[in-house]
Amino acid sequence: MLSSLSGCVDVAIFHRSVPDLIYSGITGRDCSVVRLDEGDSYCAPVALPPKPPLYCTRSLGRVDCWAHPELVANLPPQVAQGPHDGSQQLSEEQNRNRLARWPADLQ
Repeated sequence: MLSSLSGCVDVAIFHRSVPDLIYSGITGRDCSVVRLDEGDSYCAPVALPPKPPLYCTRSLGRVDCWAHPELVANLPPQVAQGPHDGSQQLSEEQNRNRLARWPADLQ
């Protein structure tokens, strides 16, 4: 009875069972039977890097946005003033967190 109670506590606190914790620790991925119960895959998918933001410029009476501003000749300044040098990418720390093995906060 005590072992079944501890299994419930593991799932209630950690949202995964002890075997899930072991498997997640070995593989470095976030895996849980709770995800299966919710209809998801056993392990969380690896996060993809975010898409770069659109480059938006003023036009006559509207705003035009470009996914590939490097292809536009005589590119005017952006509507929202931000970095114009393509540095909208993730910082090193953000990318390190995105790619960290599970559990990232225990490393």
